[in-house]
Amino acid sequence: MSSALVNTQKEIKNLKAFSTAAERFEGSHLLCPGCAHSIIVREVLNATNDNLVVSASTGCLEVCTAIYPHTSWDCSWIHIGFENSSTAMAGVETMNKALRNKGRISEDTPQPKFVTFGGDGSTYDIGFQWISGCFERGHDFMYVCLDNEVYANTGGQRSSSTPIGSSTTTAPAGSHSYGEKRQKKDIISIMAAHGSPYVAQVAPNKWKDMVKKIQRGFDTKGPVFINAMSACTTEWKFAPNQTIEVSDLAVDSLVFPLYEIIDGRELNITYRPKNVVPVRDYLGAQPRFKHLFKPEYEYLIEEWQKRIDERWAFLQKREEIRM
Repeated sequence: MSSALVNTQKEIKNLKAFSTAAERFEGSHLLCPGCAHSIIVREVLNATNDNLVVSASTGCLEVCTAIYPHTSWDCSWIHIGFENSSTAMAGVETMNKALRNKGRISEDTPQPKFVTFGGDGSTYDIGFQWISGCFERGHDFMYVCLDNEVYANTGGQRSSSTPIGSSTTTAPAGSHSYGEKRQKKDIISIMAAHGSPYVAQVAPNKWKDMVKKIQRGFDTKGPVFINAMSACTTEWKFAPNQTIEVSDLAVDSLVFPLYEIIDGRELNITYRPKNVVPVRDYLGAQPRFKHLFKPEYEYLIEEWQKRIDERWAFLQKREEIRM
């Protein structure tokens, strides 16, 4: 696979331009107030003027944006199952290619972009083998994971994106448990290991960084993977008006670092906080971690900090050696 870019990237819009852009994702949906999903989806769809074909796995995004007979999508949109939105889009991308080769789609018809959205449940867990197959075959599409670290649509169960110490309905904190016992899966490294031409991690509060990466993804030939931190007011249990504040804490504490990997090898850190905040501040802003501040679990916060520091040092070292 090649990371050769077509030089068609638009200038990154400023906030005024974003506010007046033609919306392909309408505000008339049923997502929770404060849900970051809608912010991310709008930024992705507004990052290009090209025609779009979008698919969405079953999850919060799908069930809240397509209540029959209404829809929030002003573009071609497909709803498919929990696990196979990636293969549905791979089929569409292949069909488009075949019809063009046969001359059934005229040469002057603009080439659309293909985008798939899935939550961490359908990405890290249920649909992973489908995504892996699509990336192995080299389909030309962008997969965007809306990572809220929990099965939010079905009741707040843990996923393999759920971080250690988080309290969920299937890994609840209590008198004999501190909640989730496992570390969060490193999905970025896994997708980069597929040899993907472009993999990136983004957050909606750093919108210029996000739009730049999305535009690069659109201009990259081959399968692109974007992991988007999507703060969940319902399951992370913060107030709806604190979404951006919590997102800031996530990236400024380096819990959710922003970087990209090109051709599975070249790593570039795209945001370095001027003032790194303690991991404790990030955890303390979310009641899903409130039990960690009990004396018997304070050691977990120290382990969190140590792990984040080590990971950041690793990313910087890898960026330096470019491999």
